[in-house]
Amino acid sequence: MVPFGGWDMPVEYSGIVNEHMAVRERAGMFDVSHMGQIEIAGSQALDAVQRISCNDASKLAVGQAQYSGLLTPEGTFVDDLLVYRLASSHFMLVVNASHIATDYAYIAEGIKPAGDAVAVDCSARYALIAVQGPKALAIIQPLTGVDLASMKYYWFAHGEFAGVRGTVSRTGYTGEDGFEIFVPPQQADKVWLALMQSGQPFDMIPCGLGARDTLRLEAAMRLHGNDIDTTTTVLEADLGWIVGWKKADFVGADVLRAQKAAGVPRKIVGIEMVERGIARGGYEMFAGDVRVGAVTSGTQTPYLKKAIGMGYVTVAHSAIGTELEIDIRGRRVKARVVAMPFYKRAT
Repeated sequence: MVPFGGWDMPVEYSGIVNEHMAVRERAGMFDVSHMGQIEIAGSQALDAVQRISCNDASKLAVGQAQYSGLLTPEGTFVDDLLVYRLASSHFMLVVNASHIATDYAYIAEGIKPAGDAVAVDCSARYALIAVQGPKALAIIQPLTGVDLASMKYYWFAHGEFAGVRGTVSRTGYTGEDGFEIFVPPQQADKVWLALMQSGQPFDMIPCGLGARDTLRLEAAMRLHGNDIDTTTTVLEADLGWIVGWKKADFVGADVLRAQKAAGVPRKIVGIEMVERGIARGGYEMFAGDVRVGAVTSGTQTPYLKKAIGMGYVTVAHSAIGTELEIDIRGRRVKARVVAMPFYKRAT
């Protein structure tokens, strides 16, 4: 157990490798109740969300979610988040645990020009349980009347789960199929235990932060505080697809549009170690004697059994196949730029 974003969180239950492989091959369950929920409602709620987040929320139907960014005026990340459209004028933003208070203050101030819209920090109303892996559907379905099989990726529905009223979305942070279930905190233990019992025939196990990190890295999902932060723009992070380029003004729009036209000086890349060694966050990357960037995330992955990572390098050294060297505690170790994601599940 470790302190994390003001919470006491499990790094592992039975071992990171064991938990990682369970999610890839069967199913694993995560308590992610530390995530924050900020709701925005009012007649101008859509305008407020459009202004404060970079993706185009007008494309969302009620019952649909999208990945987006909460940006600075410089087009860099205050946080990354999921936007859920609960009703035509009611949205829920799911934000990172360590940024709840900061995000809420930033959002509440940022939406004022939109008019009739108010932001409320509703984090205390929700516990969040994620079941991830190829057996997730079979495990959850017996506990709910919601037709999970027909639910599309990044859609959600309301219903009961083990007799507890809640909301389920087909989302996750592992690269696998899976679902995230929002329930009242007072009844989260009931739902957790019911899911564990339903998952027994499939050998589902609880998973901690360690496996969550190795799983998301294999899937090349950015981690705020490592791969994206207030120093990295959306385009440098190769996340231009989460920008609503055709919508009206939003925070950071001018910088991102100029950067899109001119090109970025650096960008995030995937790296794979050629020689023995693990590239950790902060390690410097070189082309010959020239420093060209730094690693932001890296690990030895349990499923791929490779040492992989992500990091920012100059655009001139970002092409797939580019040979680089990483300084691992004073020793230069060969690496190669590779395509991302490193792992993609069979559909």
